[in-house]
Amino acid sequence: MDLSTEDSFRLNVLLANRPLAIRIDEARLLVYGLGPQGESVVRLNANTRPDQYLRRVKELISGHVLGSPGGYPIYLRRWTRMGQMRDESLEQLLLLGEPEAVVAAVCSPGLTDELARRAWWAMEDAENARRMLGNPAIVEGAMGPVLVDYLIDYLPFETESDKIMESIRLVLQTGLLDADRRDDLWKKAARKQPYLVGFLQALPDDLPERANPRQLPEPIAALAQQGNVCARLLRRVYAPAGQAFVATVGTVLAKPPNQDVVTATFDLLRDYFGALRPEGDPDLALADLLADAERLATPASPDPDTGRLLRAVPEAAHEVAAMRVLSGVGYGLLRALSLDPSVLGSLMRRKLAPVMDPLQERLRLLAGR
Repeated sequence: MDLSTEDSFRLNVLLANRPLAIRIDEARLLVYGLGPQGESVVRLNANTRPDQYLRRVKELISGHVLGSPGGYPIYLRRWTRMGQMRDESLEQLLLLGEPEAVVAAVCSPGLTDELARRAWWAMEDAENARRMLGNPAIVEGAMGPVLVDYLIDYLPFETESDKIMESIRLVLQTGLLDADRRDDLWKKAARKQPYLVGFLQALPDDLPERANPRQLPEPIAALAQQGNVCARLLRRVYAPAGQAFVATVGTVLAKPPNQDVVTATFDLLRDYFGALRPEGDPDLALADLLADAERLATPASPDPDTGRLLRAVPEAAHEVAAMRVLSGVGYGLLRALSLDPSVLGSLMRRKLAPVMDPLQERLRLLAGR
């Protein structure tokens, strides 16, 4: 069945006026168009089942925009999140009234600040905000602060840890938060481990946490000045920012709510201490990690920088071994425990104790406790 004559006429008028974006409210049967002067709206008068009628509406719009009456083309659906859309197609995607087409646009590296404004009008969504804040062009444009404000306001309603961590990381990495707003977010993170992980990911060397530095032995300071990798890493850990990092990681691992938080924390630990393990994630169980650290942290170490440091300061061996262990934490630690992914909360923490307790010991060692 065709569209009603009135709806067909009004939709064609809307399209003839060259809208910048189109949004369809399927529940209320409304079609909105964004123009230079603001919004216009077409109230649909369905003469058949709403889902069938909306399909006809989308076919009309797609036929006008793309020359294809089949709605949002199947091949575009396959390309949606693969970054394969040509930049010149992005304006068309925002005219289709299809949420998936908006997602395709916001995922494109060629998205501009103006197109981001149109996409945001078409589909305000936390996931879209996160995608766009991963684009430097959007962060630097007028939409950057808008998206940051939205994600901060939406945080209380976010329920999944991975999305909370990503939102915190992204809003902090934009540099668009002033000191007061950042500190306010940090206060809210006090009892929320996913918030803390987001801070650790974004600002490992600039946390709002205040910590006292440790006194770095002079031979280590001299070697760090000469470019010794192991010495430079110890210097980083001994500094106030390093002590804040170690303390915050300890807080997260003391009471993680789920395995997403655990694995994300392991990832950032490997990154922080990665200079001691340039080959990357070794995917080892705890016993193998400890044995590996013992082999490395000796004056006869196979790593030249580590051996040189420990010949000068043998008493640093335990701390070097601790850093080596932390540089290799990963999913291998969890696999060895045969932990069901659905296990959460206090039960998960009890099952993780054989891994977490040794890691906490090494964090306390690096904190000088």
